[in-house]
Amino acid sequence: MRKRARIIYNPTSGRELVKKSLPDILKVYEDFGYDTSAYCTTSEPLCAQKEAKRCADEAFDLVIAAGGDGTINEVINGIAIAEKRPKVAIIPAGTTNDYARALHIPRGNLVNAAKVIEKDQSVFMDIGKVSTASEERYFMNIGAAGFLSEVSYEVPANMKSLFGSLAYFAKGAELLPRVGKVPIRVEYDEGVYEGQASMVFVALTNSVGGFEDIAPDKTLGDGKFTLIIVKATNLVEIMRLVTMLMNDGKHINSPNIVYTKTSKVIAEPIGDHKLMINIDGEYGGNAPATFINYRQHIEMVGDIDGMKLDIDTRDPSMEEKETDFIKQVSELEDQSQ
Repeated sequence: MRKRARIIYNPTSGRELVKKSLPDILKVYEDFGYDTSAYCTTSEPLCAQKEAKRCADEAFDLVIAAGGDGTINEVINGIAIAEKRPKVAIIPAGTTNDYARALHIPRGNLVNAAKVIEKDQSVFMDIGKVSTASEERYFMNIGAAGFLSEVSYEVPANMKSLFGSLAYFAKGAELLPRVGKVPIRVEYDEGVYEGQASMVFVALTNSVGGFEDIAPDKTLGDGKFTLIIVKATNLVEIMRLVTMLMNDGKHINSPNIVYTKTSKVIAEPIGDHKLMINIDGEYGGNAPATFINYRQHIEMVGDIDGMKLDIDTRDPSMEEKETDFIKQVSELEDQSQ
């Protein structure tokens, strides 16, 4: 019996390239042995998330997220709480495509991205859950707070489409003189940081905002976030850190950086300050926020040659952890009804 696959695609991503390439993309998965269908998202809120949940409920074998990091995030949220989760493939057609970089998936040619399935390789990736007073969301790449979050919110959509990553750098340069500091308390596995900070990153991969050395020593699937707290608060210090970042990730040795691995993060501003949380490039509520890592939770199609992976493909106690995870989600749903 042939396996079933569903392509969930954003028709406006990549200057509508996904829609134009769809027949060729479908053929790649059909030729590899999947009965493949496609679903075009609409302007309905969380459209991709709802369709991904339906696919998980109906036991699809593979879900393909075709679009930007926002589409991928919705797909992850749609299947994260399912007891049996389909494998996920991605076809990057967004602006920065950070997750595609982490999985070594070609960018710029959507059919070549689909053909990664032909390598028949996959990796069990960690995902994160962030809880604020207003909501809970899952994320696959980055939770952030502070100056960098503002960049994502303030880049116009048409500028993102036309200029890609350059739009973020241009807006970032414009915002740099406005970099401010927030008194913050961040609790993590090995300690607590209390003090001034301009940025906080809670990363699941090594790629953020087009930079591939944000977390140069990141091991995928290790059950740990890379926590980065940027203590630098003026233009000169920030530019020096950016230079170090571009020089093979040497920023991690700076005294203006707190750099550590942790399975849980609790972040909150001190006093009456406001701190917005950014989840995979979108607004995710205001701090206080709690980030929890779910190790090797979703199987992702990728080109694993050259990746730095946790050698244990699955935690021996993973099934027990997943059962507990589903139970907690069910209890939360019951309480909300």
